[in-house]
Amino acid sequence: MVMLAAEFLERLSPHRRPELPETTAGTFRLDLHDGGHTEHWYLTLHDQRLDVTRSAADADLVVRGDREVFDKLAAGRTHVFAAVMRNELTLRGDMRLLMTLRRVFPGPADARHPREAARRGDGRR
Repeated sequence: MVMLAAEFLERLSPHRRPELPETTAGTFRLDLHDGGHTEHWYLTLHDQRLDVTRSAADADLVVRGDREVFDKLAAGRTHVFAAVMRNELTLRGDMRLLMTLRRVFPGPADARHPREAARRGDGRR
């Protein structure tokens, strides 16, 4: 089953997320374009927690793109930085927060953390 961006964002809980940096706080607005309609999602990061609402309010980092790109991010089929480099996402605001936003979306199902792979002696390339 493919996870859609809206489903993914609705399921983000405000519980503590250890993968997020302890000292980073800020706001993100994700603008998902679909034809002539834009859906706005507003994420507030504080104390390793994410609060998610629907708002078009200004944010520290605004990320815009087609719904299809956000669907791929939510499903782990693409990476935030790859989408930016391909001009599939546009950014406005505090670019340092992009490093944190990439931790919100899942990675590919077969991804491995480099330290884990090194500990196991996994020689796959």
